[in-house]
Amino acid sequence: MDAEASPHELMGEYLRPRLRIVGGAFLVGAVVAGGLVLAFTVAGWSPVRAARLAFVLAVLAFGGGLFGWAGSAMVGRDFERMQAHLGTRTNWTEMKSRRAMARIGAFGTGAMMTAGVLEVVVLVAI
Repeated sequence: MDAEASPHELMGEYLRPRLRIVGGAFLVGAVVAGGLVLAFTVAGWSPVRAARLAFVLAVLAFGGGLFGWAGSAMVGRDFERMQAHLGTRTNWTEMKSRRAMARIGAFGTGAMMTAGVLEVVVLVAI
């Protein structure tokens, strides 16, 4: 980093990669939820039930990501030390695990929001 950089530039350097990771997963989750609602509706479910089922599936992804992120943050370094001690030579790290769990959580968040909005749109249209 440049010593002459402004705080605004430094914040941009910090936030940009994180927003790319989380924002991309959020958008993918939104698209997947829309596709699920469409697929369930085409399969014969009512649009409201389809949106509710997509929401429930999205909650599972969000919860798994949140739970996994917390677990990685709490015991990740201990797992790294254990791997080093056992000589497992895996590529697992706390940072990579937290990043993966943040993606899963953001995917679930995007899917939950989209499914919720689609349910409201369908209810208003009825």
